[in-house]
Amino acid sequence: MSRSHRANHYGTLVERQAADRYGLDLDRASWHDARRPDGTPVEIKSAMHRHSDGQPGTFKLYDQYHERLRAANGWYVFGVYRVRGRGVEVLEWEMRHSSQLPKLEWHGGGDHRDSQQGKLRIDEIL
Repeated sequence: MSRSHRANHYGTLVERQAADRYGLDLDRASWHDARRPDGTPVEIKSAMHRHSDGQPGTFKLYDQYHERLRAANGWYVFGVYRVRGRGVEVLEWEMRHSSQLPKLEWHGGGDHRDSQQGKLRIDEIL
């Protein structure tokens, strides 16, 4: 399994745990992953605590989706995890309104999602 495929798998596991923790309904759209009970959209972002090379993970955001979430008065859930067997253990959580993020520096994200990408370090959120 490639690193990006594993990251996607682990991210899905974090999404399920976030839904349980925060009482969210998973509602995967292109720009958000869930909804609060009042219908407000929520994007769930995950980052590995430390990669195999010892580097801390980062949360990746995309400008098109961030702007859409902002326009909808949406929220983010951030989860920092470590791999445990075939699953994940979430070490820290943060739920934050989309207007309350550190300043993002947008840059080209390659062809991924036809959008610019911004990265947030774990210590910028938690």
